Amino acid sequence: MTTEQKSYLTKYSEWYKRELTESIMPFWLEHGLDRVHGGVYTCVDRDGTLMDSTKSVWFQGRFGYVAAYAYNHVEKNPDWLKASLSCIEFIEKHCIDSDGHMFFTVSADGTPERKRRYVFSDTFAAIAMAEYSKASGDASYARKALETFRRIRTMLSTPGFLEPKSYVPGRGHSITMIMLNTALVLKQVCDDPVLDEQIRSSAHDIEAYHMHPEYKCILESVRPDGSLIDTCEGRVINPGHGIETAWFLMNASEVTGEKHYRDMGLTIFDWQYAWGWDEEYGGIINFRDCKGLPCQDYSQDMKFWWPQCETVIASLYSYLMTEDDRYLNIYMKANDWAIEHLRDREYPEWYGYLHRDGTVAQPAKGNLFKGPFHIPRMLCTAYILCERILEKR
Repeated sequence: MTTEQKSYLTKYSEWYKRELTESIMPFWLEHGLDRVHGGVYTCVDRDGTLMDSTKSVWFQGRFGYVAAYAYNHVEKNPDWLKASLSCIEFIEKHCIDSDGHMFFTVSADGTPERKRRYVFSDTFAAIAMAEYSKASGDASYARKALETFRRIRTMLSTPGFLEPKSYVPGRGHSITMIMLNTALVLKQVCDDPVLDEQIRSSAHDIEAYHMHPEYKCILESVRPDGSLIDTCEGRVINPGHGIETAWFLMNASEVTGEKHYRDMGLTIFDWQYAWGWDEEYGGIINFRDCKGLPCQDYSQDMKFWWPQCETVIASLYSYLMTEDDRYLNIYMKANDWAIEHLRDREYPEWYGYLHRDGTVAQPAKGNLFKGPFHIPRMLCTAYILCERILEKR
């Protein structure tokens, strides 16, 4: 590590904490937190003006997690802990259907509006409960997190419980990586063999089915045996998604002591970064085709907020794992690009949707899919990783 790189890490370690505590968290506490019904709104305009009172259920879990995560690792702010509990209690009171499966959206007061075949709302609720348990010392939420996790596994393994996404048999990368991360978060507060089994099975499935050395990428959807579905959808590479999986695997290596997970994570990061980084304009692009053909998705060449966040985390993790300066250089380039193009200089919080050249496509700070999760999680995690790296120097 050069003196310049060390200075950069020191500067941004302090900056991440300041940006989180003075911009991101205050924005969502002021404009998102529902002090009447509980939980959080996310459909807010650039200045925080509420555009839609529909509540995304997965963001109740996401903000519940992030607020407790920030409390545990950055600052013991009691308002963050209260916000986390507000989201969790809103989930418990309003967001779980009679079959145990959570809704996707509800109204401001919790009236159900929509349900989807996915279990992501459930996984985010589980990590919120686990992180809150760690922050508050209330073991009952660790038990609830584990109960939720077991229920998710039952839903996923019960034929017909979840409506199939497609009539074409296959495997999806998304649920595999989310279940890996969920198990890792729960292991902080729960000692149960089911979590270790999930980490092993998720890592196995990522390597056996979704890693494709012939294309040097992670494929999002594959046939049951892992082979290519040779369609526009089947050939999709989602660079940011694989980059997120990469650092989950590096985290799994630290938690379990399994060096192979680290090696998998580093390989995946190298592959996905090579596919995703836009050499002309900078930033991580949304989608690629593993055969180099045109992507059909209308947003294929846009730059969304979350892949940039995952790249910052994964490059720092890669450096922590290897001490290879190449990863520090990737980190600095990705970090500079993200801050320059995503951060709003006039109002708090960051933009989410950019054109390929980095100009703003739309200025709202949140909707049902963007809200207080990837950016604050990146700020917290990058702060932690910078501090860990600097401590070794």
